[in-house]
Amino acid sequence: MKLLRNIIIVVGLMCSTIGWAQKAFVEQSIDSVAILIGQQTHMTLSVTAKPGARISWPRLKPSQYLIPGIEIVELQKGDSTDADGMIKISRVYTLTSFDEKLYAIPALKVKVDNQSFSGKQLALKVMTVPVDTLHPNQFFPAKDVQDNPFQWEEWHLVFWLSIIVLVLCLLMIYLFVRLKQNKPIVTRIKIVKHVPAHQKALKAIEEIKAAHMVTSENQKEYYTRLTDTLRQYIKERFGFNAMEMTSSEIIYRLREAGDQKGIDELRELFTTADLVKFAKHNALINENDLNLVNAAKFIDETKTEAQEVEERIVPKLSEVEQLTQKNRVLLKTLIYASIGVIIGLAVYIVYQIAQLLG
Repeated sequence: MKLLRNIIIVVGLMCSTIGWAQKAFVEQSIDSVAILIGQQTHMTLSVTAKPGARISWPRLKPSQYLIPGIEIVELQKGDSTDADGMIKISRVYTLTSFDEKLYAIPALKVKVDNQSFSGKQLALKVMTVPVDTLHPNQFFPAKDVQDNPFQWEEWHLVFWLSIIVLVLCLLMIYLFVRLKQNKPIVTRIKIVKHVPAHQKALKAIEEIKAAHMVTSENQKEYYTRLTDTLRQYIKERFGFNAMEMTSSEIIYRLREAGDQKGIDELRELFTTADLVKFAKHNALINENDLNLVNAAKFIDETKTEAQEVEERIVPKLSEVEQLTQKNRVLLKTLIYASIGVIIGLAVYIVYQIAQLLG
């Protein structure tokens, strides 16, 4: 029984020792064990510990000397990886040296949960560049900064785009000349005032009266103008061609239209006019005056209360003018499109040249 208890105690101590040993460990490695003066190498310091462990790294920073002669150029945080319930965290130190020597890099210490763990000691040999002292004439002074050689692969896109811009400029000039040759079509819109029929007729009667044709000996001219004025008014007012009808036909159409106002006086007027014009009848002055009054009365009684209206008459373009107008629109569109493309390509070319020269 005592022996069994001792065995259990020993096994427990061994397990605790193994667990403590697996708590954390540190790895320290270097890429190159030998470099030339001024070259760089990378030293990696890795810690494997349990997740959540508190890790305190060596207090090293760039521009600090790791040991006399070896300078830390850069410090990078490496990747973190998980394996078998442990986490591995790395730090990468970029080292350089300018003194020829074999250096012993000490083992770096890392604290994990306030317990110190060490890496391993490393060696780094720094060598000078071999110099041929037997041929001093082969030593040359430092050269000036040289421009990169011209490479067509870098410039061919800029070249061809410049050619395209030049062609577009020539095309735009050609289109502009064509646009100047195609003179713009000027369409003059006519505004016609439509005067009501009764106003035109009454105005014509006033002109006859003002010309003293009532008392004129040339009664044929007087009645011709008076009846023509009435015929034109009837044509516009009632909608039938009174200019081509006889007096009796006009009276008949007016009766058919249902307008009885002044028909008798109008019939007497047309009868007197026909006698004067065709039978050489001489009417009395008061008869002439009465017919003028009856004509004005008929117009006033049958007029409509229409107002003057304005009509915009747009002239119709011929086929040639329509084609010319379409060509001008097309030319303007092409010119504006060319300008836009040229500006866009020019900006892109300038940007590419700046990139190549920069």
